[in-house]
Amino acid sequence: MGEFNKILEKYAKYVIQQARTNLTKKDSNSSKNLYNSLDYKIEGTKVTFESLKYGPFIDQGVRGKNHDYAESKSSPFKYRNKMPPSSVFDKWIRQRGIKGRDKKTGRFITNKSLTFLIARSIQSKGIRATMFFTKPFEKGIEKYSDEMIEALLNDNI
Repeated sequence: MGEFNKILEKYAKYVIQQARTNLTKKDSNSSKNLYNSLDYKIEGTKVTFESLKYGPFIDQGVRGKNHDYAESKSSPFKYRNKMPPSSVFDKWIRQRGIKGRDKKTGRFITNKSLTFLIARSIQSKGIRATMFFTKPFEKGIEKYSDEMIEALLNDNI
């Protein structure tokens, strides 16, 4: 293993560790599924980062059908006609202990109704970008770029 690959591995470990820290700090880690899915692969002189399918949506945000969060304005993702599946929020509301109430009478509503309302709200407003991965990715490039260049020159790649 050349010097460049050692620096590349150091960079990849830094990005994953910082991304996991960001998920925990931003309270985006209720099920730990995304946290545990973060990984990297190094093939030759190329590093590939991996996560669950919804990782990029949490990182870059999603623009809503009717409104946008300021943090998500530059996101390549946008809700149009389809809502996120309401079933994915069922486990989330149970983990957080969230109970919905009727606006008029104050009675509790069913979890099925609550998950539908959450999904409809997300379709309308979008998802706020957390940049949990993008920031450490860019910061890691700044931090390790000099070492990478030096290692490339030493390895004659």
